[in-house]
Amino acid sequence: MTMDNHKTIGYACAYTPLALIHATGFRPYRILPNLDCPDQAGRLLHDNLCPHVKRILDRAMSKQLPDLAGMVFMNSCDAMRRLADAWRVVCPDMATICVDLPTTTSEKDIPVFESELKKLAGTLGDWYGRPLQPENLMESLRLYNELANAFERMRSRVQQGVMRNGAVLLQEAYLQAACTEPQAMLSRLKMLLTEKDQEQKSDMIPMYLFGNVLPDLEAFALFEASGARIVAEDLCTGSRAFAEVKMDFKKPGEMLAAYAKGLLQRQPCARTLCEAQPGKMAEDIVAAARRHQARGVIGYTVKFCDPYIARMPGIRAALKQEGIPFLLLEGDCTVRTMGQQKTRIEAFTEMLR
Repeated sequence: MTMDNHKTIGYACAYTPLALIHATGFRPYRILPNLDCPDQAGRLLHDNLCPHVKRILDRAMSKQLPDLAGMVFMNSCDAMRRLADAWRVVCPDMATICVDLPTTTSEKDIPVFESELKKLAGTLGDWYGRPLQPENLMESLRLYNELANAFERMRSRVQQGVMRNGAVLLQEAYLQAACTEPQAMLSRLKMLLTEKDQEQKSDMIPMYLFGNVLPDLEAFALFEASGARIVAEDLCTGSRAFAEVKMDFKKPGEMLAAYAKGLLQRQPCARTLCEAQPGKMAEDIVAAARRHQARGVIGYTVKFCDPYIARMPGIRAALKQEGIPFLLLEGDCTVRTMGQQKTRIEAFTEMLR
């Protein structure tokens, strides 16, 4: 399948169906909040709104965007809905679509999300002038799952401590993958995976990291400089965005339903609920910390993120019950606020020695 590199679609959420965008002839490009732009979003959005959303809008208002053929928004939370509304004001000539995302992962939600993916496929086909073909979607799914498997191998090396500055290198690869053709990114990862082992410093404390938006390489370098070795993480700008999508279908006509189910059943963020297990997110964090032999857990959330604010008491209680030390950090998607947390990170790491 050939690809016109000028046909680029922007996105801003880890739930975005990248394989579907790719299969309709576009290159997915994640708009991240990690560029230095003037603070202008307050003209359209409330001050006490997610800084992730506001900094993405700042990029649009500052014209710091690639040449986009359109923008795909996921209706994942109220802040993202507000971003979609404001985007149409700031970029009135850009094609946009807002895809509804179920708040739970039950079987009844799969047909609902499947219909949203069909709507998205039709819209992208109209933008590009080419309808979605099953063979193209199958090839794109294969590529993105191959990419996810390569990332899993890289994560394994980071966990084992055989990749010096591993957390920084891994995050750098995630940032590249968010805006690079999957074929090209696969080649880069294969090169990284062939490099010789370089063990981390032995006195670093293994930590598990979770949260929402933390794309900055400087933040991961700060963790390492403070003596924390991030052995695993669950971030929407990290592993969650490039996890394998399990596909189980028998006929081509079932592919979109399988894709919808696979996306919903990946590791969720705080906005997605499990009806059968209300405390599943806290349980997953405890299990991940144990599985990766972390001696402490660091949570990082952006300010005013209501889903994470609501989940944090349960997470804190579950970690306390298991005797796992916990440090919660909050920021505004700038390295400046992370730098202000340096003393706390160092003290937390020193406490675990």
